Amino acid sequence: MHIDFLGIQAFVAVAECGTFGLAAARLHLTQAAISHRMRKLEESLGVQLIVRTSRGISLTQAGEAMLPRARLSMAQLEESWALGRRHGQQAPAWVSFACLPTVASGVLPALLEQVKLSQADLQVRVFDSSPSEILELVQARTAAFGISIGSVVAPGFSSQTIAREAFVLACPQDHPLAQRPSVAWSDLQEQRLIRISLPSGNSATIDDSLGPARQGLRWGLEVQRTAMALQMVRAGLGLTVVPALAVHADDGVACVPLRSPEVSRSLVLLTVPGVALQGSESDMAQALTELIRQRLAAHLSQAGPI
Repeated sequence: MHIDFLGIQAFVAVAECGTFGLAAARLHLTQAAISHRMRKLEESLGVQLIVRTSRGISLTQAGEAMLPRARLSMAQLEESWALGRRHGQQAPAWVSFACLPTVASGVLPALLEQVKLSQADLQVRVFDSSPSEILELVQARTAAFGISIGSVVAPGFSSQTIAREAFVLACPQDHPLAQRPSVAWSDLQEQRLIRISLPSGNSATIDDSLGPARQGLRWGLEVQRTAMALQMVRAGLGLTVVPALAVHADDGVACVPLRSPEVSRSLVLLTVPGVALQGSESDMAQALTELIRQRLAAHLSQAGPI
């Protein structure tokens, strides 16, 4: 059902002011605009509400019956509008962004603690999501920006590389390979490996980088999530290869750099061209992206788990 709120507003103003001229002045409209709104309202209702007389206006029976509820409804709408406006003026600042789960768990806790100390009133909403979900969130403007993988950027997005993340070997802490400064891929040919088939395409990145050498690897298990693969490593079921940010010091596994070849992926800042952020949201988003860029650079330059 369509409700003509502008027409009801005009009706209440005319009824309370007594003339179309005074009603127009109250609503900062022309008399022609008031007349147009009244005519549309009466046509939509199928009944006349106001009769013009030589002394001004008078209400019909339908107008008399409608006025008390119309007046109450308009008062409630005005109160709701005022409450919403006060909330917008007084509400704390918000900024929302989307990022990969590995970035969220590896970088954000310390970063958000830093933000909390410097901007106590800033509220941050984080969507730790898959690359495809990040695209959807940024496209819909639910997220001001996204931190994702360069290989899955879709047309219509602007991307800027902010870091290179190497793939590393995750193995039990008491495994012979855990004590080495680095491990060649050829050293893994006799090891039972756990493959992670993520929608992000990490397994495809590894296969493409290794080329024919991938045929010499023995993938004995396959899972869908990094957390499950690391849990299997802790249980001694095999070794796995993950992006560096996926391994943490308290995971109970060793993190060893891989070489010959070194395999990495690009982490990119995603935005939608032509979609400008408004006011403080833009400033906060820029500040957050710079902090994320700095912290990524610091973590990824360290050897071993973060």
